[in-house]
Amino acid sequence: MTDPLNVTDRTRLRRSHERGHFDRKTIYAILDAMPMCHVGLIQNDKPIVIPTIQWREGDHVYWHGSNASRSLKTSENADVCLTVSLLDGMVMARSAMHHSVNFRSVMIFGRPTMITDPAQKAQKLDALIEALYPGRVELLRPMSEQEVKATAILSMPIEEASAKIRSGGPVDDDEDYALPIWAGVLPIQHTVGAPQADPRNLPTAKMPDTINDFKIG
Repeated sequence: MTDPLNVTDRTRLRRSHERGHFDRKTIYAILDAMPMCHVGLIQNDKPIVIPTIQWREGDHVYWHGSNASRSLKTSENADVCLTVSLLDGMVMARSAMHHSVNFRSVMIFGRPTMITDPAQKAQKLDALIEALYPGRVELLRPMSEQEVKATAILSMPIEEASAKIRSGGPVDDDEDYALPIWAGVLPIQHTVGAPQADPRNLPTAKMPDTINDFKIG
């Protein structure tokens, strides 16, 4: 899992080369930390970016939507770019030019394929739920054939990808360190609030202990 991906013209960093990472361990850790992603594609000769949920299984990334979705149909076997980003801090320097942010991001390029086999689609949808809420699938009613039929799932191999990470404090010009200006980092953390029960829960419906273990970021 630590083997590096080949650097391509699309994944090569033109600036701040030290922030680039091409090993699968780093890329996968960012994908697994943030389910929210954006998929960029060309539709009707125009660029669009779709926010959606992604999940990873092995060396593939998956996302889903309605079987009637134009963007998913357009994405099949077409060039797309899937991105995931996490904001970790606001970096304040002694000059406006050197203000920055701490972040972790991944870009994946490829041509996704549609999963059409109903049994495989059902398995992937279960994998989505398990990726977000481990142990929850066994608590749920099985998906109906109509639900599986109405859902489209795209799969894309993680072969052309890169991560970019910025961490640490501000980097100012040497002469600016003599200025009496406060500089530093405002850390940003993704926190999960207290669970809010559905008012239509049955009195016998108990909240699983795993709900309190949910984390993101």
